[in-house]
Amino acid sequence: MGNRFICMTKKDPKEVTGSRSKRMGSRSQRKLLVDEELLHRQALSMALQQSQRFEGSMSRHFNGGNTSSRFNGGNTSSRRRNLSDPFSNGKQLSEFLESLKCKKIVLIHGEGFGAWCWYKSIALLEEAGLVPTALDLTGSGIDITDTNCVTTLAEYSKPLIDYLQNLPEDEKVILVGHSVGGACVSYAMEQYPEKIAKAIFLCATMVSNCQRPFDVFAEELGSAEHFMQESKCLIHGNGKDKPPTGFMFDKQQMKGLYFHQSPAKDVALAMVSMRPIPLGPIMEKLSLSPEKYGTCRRFYIQTLDDHALSPDVQEKLVRENPPEGVFKIKGSDHSPFFSKPQSLHKILVEIAQIS
Repeated sequence: MGNRFICMTKKDPKEVTGSRSKRMGSRSQRKLLVDEELLHRQALSMALQQSQRFEGSMSRHFNGGNTSSRFNGGNTSSRRRNLSDPFSNGKQLSEFLESLKCKKIVLIHGEGFGAWCWYKSIALLEEAGLVPTALDLTGSGIDITDTNCVTTLAEYSKPLIDYLQNLPEDEKVILVGHSVGGACVSYAMEQYPEKIAKAIFLCATMVSNCQRPFDVFAEELGSAEHFMQESKCLIHGNGKDKPPTGFMFDKQQMKGLYFHQSPAKDVALAMVSMRPIPLGPIMEKLSLSPEKYGTCRRFYIQTLDDHALSPDVQEKLVRENPPEGVFKIKGSDHSPFFSKPQSLHKILVEIAQIS
């Protein structure tokens, strides 16, 4: 034993210290990699949780025939956890995304808007592993059609109908309609109910059978007859002596109606992107049947600081045409994709996971 110790070379203390430092550094690097991977998996969870912390509270109720079953009050957080939350950790998120049958979400803008308004929602939904598609309705966004030539809801909704027609037979999508885009969603539900897994109405015109989309806005704009005669925002694309073909609010009106809670940069984007609104489609009565429209699952998202479609009007729509579930976003104007994007995103993902 003594010879063994005698023959061993005595190491310099500095070398020992350096070797230990390298081993410790290697372990630290491995630990950092693991930590970074864990943080990456949990990033979505943290982002979604922030919507409750910083964007105000959300409440909801589910129907099942009983619209009085509301998830309000101080106990909403515990009740919300009773539904499976796939975002509590990275593993559950991955399992949720793998098991989700319908990942395609089609975003339909409201009057005057375009696919551009969904840019925040698209980024968040893609981060969640879903497959969002935002469409420009006819005469909207970058669609080159003259809005004065769009006279029917069928013409206005054609991009959505074409999209559904081209879906594979065994594939379904989730439709999200904002404002007057809700009428396009209803129209699509009547045309292709078998293609629609769920329909989400975002502060939208969830009209009943034989109702016009314009009627929903009567509280803000007055009766259709009064609007057609007195409104200063009408557009006469075929000449002053002919019936109006569209309308467009001035910038101050738009800011007050649609964007009073939205960030300045998003308002600036809207001011250079909004287009005239074709009048014909919103003056058209919808024909909705129980056999087609009535077979689709509907959900409604209410915006509680909305100046274009007041909370009272939204509540009336829900009461008269009860959906399966109702969600509410406090502090949101008529453009929640700008003013409350995280809260909106959390609700969209939650509805997507409802079986």
